[in-house]
Amino acid sequence: MKGQVRYLGRQGQMWLHLKKLLRMFIYQNDWKVLPMSAVIAAVVTFVVAGNLFYTQEGTLTGSFAIVCVCIWNGFFNSIQSVCRERNIVKREHRAGLHMSSYIGAHMIYQLFLCAAQVGILVGILKLANVSIPASGVVFRSGIVELAFTMLLITYASDMCAIMISSIVRTTTMAMTVMPFLLIFQLVFSGGFFQLGGAAQKITTLTIAKWGLNSIIATGRYNELPMVTLWNTLFKFKDMDIEGHKPILAAIKRMEAEGKVSEFIVWSGTYNQNPAYASSVSNMMLCWGVLILMTFLFAAGSVIALELIDRDKR
Repeated sequence: MKGQVRYLGRQGQMWLHLKKLLRMFIYQNDWKVLPMSAVIAAVVTFVVAGNLFYTQEGTLTGSFAIVCVCIWNGFFNSIQSVCRERNIVKREHRAGLHMSSYIGAHMIYQLFLCAAQVGILVGILKLANVSIPASGVVFRSGIVELAFTMLLITYASDMCAIMISSIVRTTTMAMTVMPFLLIFQLVFSGGFFQLGGAAQKITTLTIAKWGLNSIIATGRYNELPMVTLWNTLFKFKDMDIEGHKPILAAIKRMEAEGKVSEFIVWSGTYNQNPAYASSVSNMMLCWGVLILMTFLFAAGSVIALELIDRDKR
């Protein structure tokens, strides 16, 4: 093995390690991430499928849930991939292993793994009859555009985990760090939690923000109705003001005139968000940032592993 690595070029080393990863997928039960991702996707879809891409609130909540699934899948795929064989990597590096080839093999392998998970998630969304837009903002097919965005989110998360796995020295440390990474991504997604000041600026650094904005834009968020205002009015319909119930009277009048749907659509126009604009420029920005993050994480992994010989522990 050492002799092979010593005399193989970068491309040869990459394919050698890719074959090893494929064998590990089959014989070391790495394939178990696929049924696990299916279970997670099914549970989340069961909860959010009803209003996803149907109302603004349902689209925001459902898109956030999808982003959670994608980030979880990406992190779990590779958080232990490098650190579990750190000693082997160190020996092979001293024998001539190029870390760019090693990470390149992981990038190819993880891309196929992420694509399989996205295929499972899309299949579950279809089985749940989620009203995915027929057409996308960039692609003609809405489901293809949604799948592409989920792949970018999952893959960027995967490469982030690869970088962390390249930095830490043990699998225990990797699994300890992972929950904090997940919480950071979700809290600073910029969509589900109200943030301001410096906290809002931090969202720019998260995979979750750009992934969430992309999915919501595909779902035509700014064109959807908002039901929160109507539900709030309905909740206070029996409020008595000097012997009168003006809110109830207004509700009955709108119902009698068949203007409830019009009111819900109208209320949605006051809840639009420029970050969720269904425009090509917005989608390309979000996708571009996710792709840039992916390659930055890969570069960080290579740099971290190039310094592996300095690890004396």
